[in-house]
This record gives sequence, structure tokens and C-alpha cells, in this order.
Amino acid sequence: MKFSTRIDKEVTAERMFDALADFDRIERILMRRGVAVSRVDNISAGARAWDLAFDWRGQRRELRLVLVQFDRPERLALTGQSTPFDLRIDLSVVALALRRSRLIFEIEVKPRNMRARLALQTAKLGKAQIDRKIARKVEDFVTAAIG
Repeated sequence: MKFSTRIDKEVTAERMFDALADFDRIERILMRRGVAVSRVDNISAGARAWDLAFDWRGQRRELRLVLVQFDRPERLALTGQSTPFDLRIDLSVVALALRRSRLIFEIEVKPRNMRARLALQTAKLGKAQIDRKIARKVEDFVTAAIG
């Protein structure tokens, strides 16, 4: 299942990308929201990875995110793996003009077991609402990141 949104801002593409790629700041934001974040070193030469743990819907969830693509100032991609889901997050920054850029944010979620497959089937019924929530959250994040 794929979710996506587009956000246009009056900033240069380089500035938007740098704000999205400020991993130390993102780690602090996540920790303030109650997510346990630990950077995983030595996963492979030069790769960045994080172990995340958070409470969601009354259960503890754990997720490993790995940075798989970093092409400044255009594209950033992360893959994630938890017990029920495989996840891919793609962020693409497109320069629309000298001082205007667009973020294309996509999340693809794939189930790893039958229970996860059923959860995604249920989520498809409310996909429009989930898309709106994701768009709001990404808009808030980008606005805060850019300032």
C-alpha cells in the first residue's frame, strides 16, 4: 500500500533537502515525541541506520530504518523493517524555480504476515483519510524544519 503527498515551499531545493537530511535534528524531534532512537553503527560501510521503539495503539513497536539512497539535493530513501511490515520511505526534492521547490513524499508499506495483510486491507477503506493525515504531518514537519 502506498501513501504519498506533495508539498511546495518558497525555499531553494538545496535548503529543503538539507533540512530533510538533518538526521541529528530529526532524532531529537523523535525523542521529544517519546520515540526511543538509537543509531546503529557498523551495519555496513558508510550506511546509516536507526533502531526506533515507540508505543502505538497500546503496544510497543520496534522498527529498524536504513538509509539506502542519499543523492544530494534530489533524493533520499530509507527502508524499514518491523515484525509485521516492510517499509520504504522516498523523499524527492524538485526545484520548481530558483526559490521554489517541491517535496514528493512517498511511503510504501508491505505486510510480512497475514495479520499485517488484514490491517492493510482495513486501512485501504480509509486511505483518503490516512493520506490527509500524512499530508498534514509532513507539511508540519517541513514547515518546522525550514523555519
